[in-house]
Amino acid sequence: MIGQDAVKSRLINTVRDSRVSHAQLFLGPEGSGKLGLAIAYAQYINCRNRTQDDSCGVCPSCIKYSKLIHPDLHFIYPTAPLEKLEKPISLDFIAKWREVLLETKCYLDLPTWYEKIGIERKQAMINTRDCSEILKTLSYKSYEAEYKVMIIWMVEKLYYAAAPKILKILEEPPEKTLFILVSENQEQILKTILSRTQLIKIPPIDEETLSEALIKENVEPARVNDAVKIAGGNYLEAKRLLQMSDEEAQNSSRFITWMRLCFHGRIAKTMDFINEISKISRDEQKGFLNYTLRMVRQSLLISSDTNELVRLNKDESGFIYGSGKKRFYPYIHEQNVQLIADELNDSIYHIERNANAGILFLDLSFKLGNYLRIQKG
Repeated sequence: MIGQDAVKSRLINTVRDSRVSHAQLFLGPEGSGKLGLAIAYAQYINCRNRTQDDSCGVCPSCIKYSKLIHPDLHFIYPTAPLEKLEKPISLDFIAKWREVLLETKCYLDLPTWYEKIGIERKQAMINTRDCSEILKTLSYKSYEAEYKVMIIWMVEKLYYAAAPKILKILEEPPEKTLFILVSENQEQILKTILSRTQLIKIPPIDEETLSEALIKENVEPARVNDAVKIAGGNYLEAKRLLQMSDEEAQNSSRFITWMRLCFHGRIAKTMDFINEISKISRDEQKGFLNYTLRMVRQSLLISSDTNELVRLNKDESGFIYGSGKKRFYPYIHEQNVQLIADELNDSIYHIERNANAGILFLDLSFKLGNYLRIQKG
């Protein structure tokens, strides 16, 4: 696992001091490694030859954990009905679950999981049937490990009507049973579940550690620095940015051109720009609008004097910070940012519903030009 040394040390100490809480909530942002930490923690607990700071990695228990096939390691995760599987449970997808975790090194997000099991356009949840499976599975004795471990990934997706089924076992589990709940959004977790767990906060990965990890994956340091600066400690986002570097560069160039055309109201050149943007795919158009939204947010952070939160690469900084009248960020402020954001979000919505790109971008260009010229109060 990348970084997170303080969390690792805390978890190791709970085992060494025999203070393993039976129900723990690993709470952290996307790309922080919380799911991998949960699995590594369970492996350390059940390792037969663990050291002071790690599991041995070679005992039978560790080998099974590394392949995610240990008989006392169980997973629950969001699912949705499929054409040939109307009432799914997590176990129906276990082969794909193991496969995707090994592929991603346990850095998994919901879109990747949904794509893996073919439910991209469905609302997934942890259902009542899965809660019944938890009770059934944990009623058995452990096969070979000291602890039976139940990892519930994205517990905020737990269906509210299903939660009562597991409240009692969460509060009073069988002996040597460990629940690890993994989540990205504390506000969406049912309070009855939240109150029964010990909170373990997983912070974003620090930039230096994330950079070192990506460079070890044979990525050029110059590219890594830009991606890490924007990613904000999110390993998955950094990887996405590195994979999208060419597209990001193109979006950056388009954004700079478009903003200048909108502000100065150069209609002929704006029409040329719109003709070009209309030729790219709808996914690329959405990506460009989302990129524009991100640049608007970054500009507002600078205007609000919260530079420590700004995530820009070298080229983006050159335009947004700029110099003199060529600075972009002063044109984004409290008086116009919501108007601009609403228009961009509405445009993304309409692009998804097959709106005419030429008409949409023409209308949007005029509106953005008007909003950019609104004076800061």
